[in-house]
Amino acid sequence: MRKKLKMVKSYLKEWHSQHAQNLEGKMWEVKNRIAVLDAKGEITMLPEDEVAELHDLSFQLHTTARVQNSISWQNARMHWLRDGDANIKFFHAAMSSRRRQNAINMLSVGGINVEGVQNIRAALYDHFSNHFKAIRTDRPNVEDLNFRKLSFPEAGNLTKPFSLEEVKQVVWDCDSFKSPGPDGINFDFIKKIGIF
Repeated sequence: MRKKLKMVKSYLKEWHSQHAQNLEGKMWEVKNRIAVLDAKGEITMLPEDEVAELHDLSFQLHTTARVQNSISWQNARMHWLRDGDANIKFFHAAMSSRRRQNAINMLSVGGINVEGVQNIRAALYDHFSNHFKAIRTDRPNVEDLNFRKLSFPEAGNLTKPFSLEEVKQVVWDCDSFKSPGPDGINFDFIKKIGIF
């Protein structure tokens, strides 16, 4: 058992040296290489191997950042468990003060002061049960009303396809800086490229 634990410890040290040591330096190198490729991509088209390298570098940067965040979180948790919370008295005092401020010690119901937990609970229950109780009232209905019905040609116009002129009129009536979809293409672009 002891040998297995020593083996695991050596494997963990080796993994740590490969993946978790000098994360800042690794991230700095990856960011510099990404900046070089981005600058080159602004001047000319990148070849396929450099595009693939750029994707791999982006993935590597995100993975390294996740590992660094995980290690930072674990270190913070370890320090907190070892050293404790230095401000525990302050936070307990703040919570007690908040609890005292939020406590309802007395209610005024119809000009009468109500005190005590059970009495306040009953008063609140009565108030909200009366407030949300359905009251039966006679409401007008539409059964006796005579509505004008559409003729068959009028009903057919409701399902008629849009004409190109109608669509163009709607697009031209929209604000040029509005975007109809999540792609960010606004109506000004649609008007200027001459789709209609």
